Amino acid sequence: MKRVIAVCGSRWKSNHSQPYEEALRAAGIEPVLVRPGDNIPLDAAGLLLMGGADVNPTLYKETRLRETDMADDARDALEFRLIAEYLERDLPLLAICRGMQMLNVQHGGTLVQHLETSHRHRVKAEDKGAPVHRVQVVEGTKLAAIVGEPAAVDVNSRHHQAVRNPGAHLIVSARDAEDGTIEAMERNDRRFVIAVQWHPENQAPRDQRQAAIFQAFAAAL
Repeated sequence: MKRVIAVCGSRWKSNHSQPYEEALRAAGIEPVLVRPGDNIPLDAAGLLLMGGADVNPTLYKETRLRETDMADDARDALEFRLIAEYLERDLPLLAICRGMQMLNVQHGGTLVQHLETSHRHRVKAEDKGAPVHRVQVVEGTKLAAIVGEPAAVDVNSRHHQAVRNPGAHLIVSARDAEDGTIEAMERNDRRFVIAVQWHPENQAPRDQRQAAIFQAFAAAL
C-alpha cells in the first residue's frame, strides 16, 4: 500500500483526520499524519492537504479581517514547503477545503476572506456528508473525467473563505452552480494536482463519484 503525507495543524484533534484516513485507506492508500516539527518521510508517494484553520492573509498581502481565523503559521509554512517540493518532483497532490486555498495562495493567488454567501457554504449539518448545494464541473477537465461528464455534483460544504484570483498554472474546474464561487481547481501540466473546496472524504462512503476522487489519487501514485 502506497503512503501519502497528510499535514495536521498545530491545534489538530485526532478525530479530525479519521474521515480522511478512512477515505484514503478505502482507495488503497496509507496516510502518514505529520505535524509541524515532525520528521517528514522521504518515501511518501503523494501529498494530501486537508481542511482546517484559515490561511494567514499576510501570505497573499492582505490584512486579517475579524471573520478570519487566527492563523496556524507553522502549518502554513510546512504546507508551502511541501507543495513546492511535490510539484517539483511531479508527485500527486490532492487538496481539500483549506488545502485548496493553501494551494492557490502558494501559487500566488488570493482568497475571499469572508464570502457574502457564506450561509450557502458554511452549513453546520449534523450529517457532515449531507449534500447542501450543487457545483458545476467544467467539461474537459481532469475532475470531469473523474466524476463523469457532464457533471452537476451535489456536495457538502463548510467553508466561509474561497479562491478569489486563481494562482499561476491553476485552472478552475468547478464552480458553485448558483453564486459562481470557485469550487475546484487543477493543474494540467502535472501528473495529478486536484483541489476541491468541499469535503469528499465525508461523502465517499456513500457517493461513488466522491470516492472516485480518492481512487484517481491512488491510481496516480
